[in-house]
Amino acid sequence: MPNAERIMQRCDRLARESESASGLTRVFLSPQHRAASDLVLGWMREAGMRAERDAIGNTVGRYEGAHAGSSCLMLGSHLDTVRDAGRYDGMLGVVTAIECVGALAEKGERLPFAIEVVGFGDEEGVRFGTTMLGSRAIAGGLDPAVLGARDADGVSIEQALRHFGLDPARCSLLRRRKGDVLAYVELHIEQGPVLEAESLPVGVVSAINGFSRLRARIRGMAGHAGTVPMRLRRDALAAAAECVLAVERIARSDPELVGTVGRIEAKPGAINVIPGEVEFTIDIRAPRDDLRQLAVASAKAELASIAARRSLACEVELIQELGVTHCAPSLMVQLERAVAAAGVRVRKLPSGAGHDGQAMSALTDIAMLFVRCKGGISHNPAESITAADAAVGARTLLRFIEHFEPALR
Repeated sequence: MPNAERIMQRCDRLARESESASGLTRVFLSPQHRAASDLVLGWMREAGMRAERDAIGNTVGRYEGAHAGSSCLMLGSHLDTVRDAGRYDGMLGVVTAIECVGALAEKGERLPFAIEVVGFGDEEGVRFGTTMLGSRAIAGGLDPAVLGARDADGVSIEQALRHFGLDPARCSLLRRRKGDVLAYVELHIEQGPVLEAESLPVGVVSAINGFSRLRARIRGMAGHAGTVPMRLRRDALAAAAECVLAVERIARSDPELVGTVGRIEAKPGAINVIPGEVEFTIDIRAPRDDLRQLAVASAKAELASIAARRSLACEVELIQELGVTHCAPSLMVQLERAVAAAGVRVRKLPSGAGHDGQAMSALTDIAMLFVRCKGGISHNPAESITAADAAVGARTLLRFIEHFEPALR
């Protein structure tokens, strides 16, 4: 059986690979990303896999099936984190998948298909403002132009890949052919309170909510904080504050909507200067694409109206957008059987957070298994799960793997 204590210990070990000693932060193509990837490569090899880092920075292990070169069942999650993160978001899915493969290898069990475990390199998008680069590259949805995106220091993804020892020109070769990947299945903490409220250790995901990410820029006029009268000011930050509240008001208009302004920067950023330019992000999510698109249109209209009333310029750019991604019914049924076999009541629920499965759905059928987390807290150092729940999740995933039946797509 999978070893839950080892799963917990390995999540703890990965959490030490952080750019900050006071909290967990591990961004794409950083030295900490390399260290975490190296650890995972070692664990994959210990579990009987052939393992390597690919051209986009994914950490990939393959456990061959009964016949060499078989199509694979792909498992995994991501190894990068948000800033000041928890230790299970992403990592639990990678470590648990490795543990399940190790259990198969220990029994000498080979299946009619191969198993690949992937620690995706950039799901969170913290460093470059991009998301799901690793999964998009494998699924064939990576636009080469995105490699020109730059971080706060002006370093492009292409430059960072080269500095990491990778060849950006090879990223386009990572695209898998349909049929080579039979399905993509990800174990992940719930990041919400539903399972805990219902005293359930695991749940089956029905769909992943769609999201739209925008970048807004408001331009006014910088001026002296002491000499420009209030009635003559064109204060970009004051307008941005009104915009933030407008986004909040729109998001509160429907219980299925959520909206977040997660990053804001005012320039020139001096205590005695009226801000002349402000840039901020907007993240809008919903379980229905029409509702999300309506909210995005409303937000754009509100921002334009606020800027016009204040005699400011306003630009809103769509950074990334993904629609609602439904999990494959045939895979959900198989996960439900595995959950029931573990003696747990089957609970289906949607994911409000984004996952690599959204990108992978362009290539193959996807499914997800949620593991309960304390208080529904995630993207926070207080993120917590129990070894008992990790054990249920691992046993459920292993049973799913051993009884996996590919569907014709």
